[in-house]
Amino acid sequence: MVNQTVPVSFEKWQGEVPDAIRASPVWKSIAYQKALYLYDLVWEDCEMLTKDVRGRATADQLIHSAGSISANMEEGYGRGLGRDYARILRIALGEARETQGWYFRGRRLMPAEVVRHRMALANEVIALLVTMIDQLRGEK
Repeated sequence: MVNQTVPVSFEKWQGEVPDAIRASPVWKSIAYQKALYLYDLVWEDCEMLTKDVRGRATADQLIHSAGSISANMEEGYGRGLGRDYARILRIALGEARETQGWYFRGRRLMPAEVVRHRMALANEVIALLVTMIDQLRGEK
C-alpha cells in the first residue's frame, strides 16, 4: 500500500499479516483485525496529510488514535476477559470515534473517496466494539 486511493482489500491485507500476529488469540476478533487494517491505512494516509503544514497536527492525532484502538484491545485481552476487558474496550471505542473525527477534520487534504472509505471502516470497528462490549455486559 503506497499512498493509494483504492486500498488493498481487507482480505488481501489479512494474508499479508505475519503469522506471529495471526497466532495471537486476540486475532480471532474481527474488530481487532479491522482495527489493525485501519491503522495500516492511516499510516499511508498520513503521508498525504504531512505534505501540508495544516495537516501535520491532524496526522499526529490520527496516527495516535487509530493505533490506540488495536493497542487497547491487545492490552485488554492480555489482562483477561471480563469487566476490565469491557472497560478497556470502551477506551478502544472512544479511540475509534476519535479516529473518525480526525478523518473528518482532515478531509480537505485527502481525496473524498479515501475519507469515505476510512470513515466507513471506522464505523465498522465502532459497531463491532459496541457489540463486544454489550456481549461482555451480558456475561455479568
